[in-house]
Amino acid sequence: MKVRVPITVLTASILLLSCAGTYQPSGKKISEASVIPKPNRLEKISASFLLDRNTLVQIASPDLKGIAEFLTETLRNQRKLVLKPVTEIRAAEGGKIVLSLSPSVPNPEGYELAVEHGRIQITGKEPAGVFYGVQTLLQLIPAQKQEIEKTACFSGWAVPGVRISDGPRFVWRGMHLDVCRHFFPKSFVKRYIDLMAAHKMNVFHWHLTEDQGWRIEIKKYPKLTEIGAWRVDREDQVWNRRTPPRIGEKATYGGYYTQDDVREIVQYARERFITVVPEIEMPAHATAALAAYPELSCTGGPFFVMPGGVWPIVDIYCAGNEKTFELLEGVLSEVADLFPSKYIHIGGDEAAKANWKKCPKCQARIKAEGLKNEAELQSYFIKRIEKVLVSKNKRLIGWDEILEGGLAPEATVMSWRGMEGGIAAAKAGHDVVMSPTDCCYLDYYQTLNGEPKAIGDFLPLEKVYSFEPVPDLLEQDKRHFILGTQGNVWTEYMPTTERVEYMALPRMCALAEVAWSQQDQRNLDDFLTRMEAHYNRLDLMGVHYCRPAAR
Repeated sequence: MKVRVPITVLTASILLLSCAGTYQPSGKKISEASVIPKPNRLEKISASFLLDRNTLVQIASPDLKGIAEFLTETLRNQRKLVLKPVTEIRAAEGGKIVLSLSPSVPNPEGYELAVEHGRIQITGKEPAGVFYGVQTLLQLIPAQKQEIEKTACFSGWAVPGVRISDGPRFVWRGMHLDVCRHFFPKSFVKRYIDLMAAHKMNVFHWHLTEDQGWRIEIKKYPKLTEIGAWRVDREDQVWNRRTPPRIGEKATYGGYYTQDDVREIVQYARERFITVVPEIEMPAHATAALAAYPELSCTGGPFFVMPGGVWPIVDIYCAGNEKTFELLEGVLSEVADLFPSKYIHIGGDEAAKANWKKCPKCQARIKAEGLKNEAELQSYFIKRIEKVLVSKNKRLIGWDEILEGGLAPEATVMSWRGMEGGIAAAKAGHDVVMSPTDCCYLDYYQTLNGEPKAIGDFLPLEKVYSFEPVPDLLEQDKRHFILGTQGNVWTEYMPTTERVEYMALPRMCALAEVAWSQQDQRNLDDFLTRMEAHYNRLDLMGVHYCRPAAR
């Protein structure tokens, strides 16, 4: 977790109050085609499609059956509209939604959508594009609630006529979720993935290990969850001032995901064209692992799974101990088998080197490897882990501290301490995901009034929207190394799923548009106007979001 100093104008005693309670309507006209993220090209036409019980959903390829069923299931769950089973294309009466593939669509994730009288056509170069076209269609359906089963005169929804040609700007459109500071059930992880999918985001960065909890079952090392997944309950205390555990005190707060849970979530995400990137933190943020296996530290412990904030992070894996790398290779072997993603995130951040400086094993490693200092020892650690990942056909990604002491040869950098680390990595020919705190950390306050307690700083919706992931300082021939951007949700002050949703949305909507829409398509006033309709869609989904005051 990244440590920030709370802003002084907000007090610890502020109660959880929804921003919606003080929202005043802006009076802006809501467009019938208020799509988020904004499509590359949208043309309105003088036609409409009647979506009702008689609408048929048809596919031109068996590869699209799952997407068609996703559409019909979403209509059933959100709108209580039950359609007939999906079929292959055939001549039929009645309105039709047709899903098809075509090599003429230019972007691999792109789509073309036409809403005309009697027919909706969604075409993608690949199935992912068709899926994103379906998400756009779901946003075109008027968002007012109608209880179909109680409304005998229900005649359907008029979907406005449009022609859309669309595709994403960036290949990495990510959202992160920390399930370590607080454990969230499998059902919520799926809901979070659904919220991402609704906004055409495609990378779920799952933060699974921390000082405060180890959340993934590793069969070779069962104590990681038997001990590391549980901590003493200090939920009645402020996060950064929680009293440490006492010897003999029972650890009851926490949980973990079994490997079957992980497989289920990975498959759920895959069906929504989202890649799950797991994060296994090292060499720091590892107190939960050291509580289970204290012999992997420099001091030998004892250690506890921490109930609250830890700073500085001095109890880290011993870089001079071969058993450290033995355990981490065993962990990463199981993780690599569970996650099809080509990336595994290894953290690499905020490792205080005080114990390494005093540790005979670490100092012996520095001497034996001809390293200059502890910064180069961390680089040795990361490069050694990268070799493990490469042997498993995976790529290493880490926070920008992995630049210190020398970057691993094939590493991808996630730049969080501003843009500088990302710029340095791109200039050196490495891929980069831009995720700076001042624009992408969604645990910051959203407004200056009536907010629930947060970790500090201030990040309003407008500032998220203003973020440009490709810095002007980066030369043109290096800009292709910027893969995209990601929003990070650290959960120290988010003990409930409702709080997570409140902090993530609508800022997720803004970042989704930053990641998807072309830079010259983005306009803040236009975005805020489209959000007026989008809030109604979030209501249909039952989302606990913050609604900022009108400008």
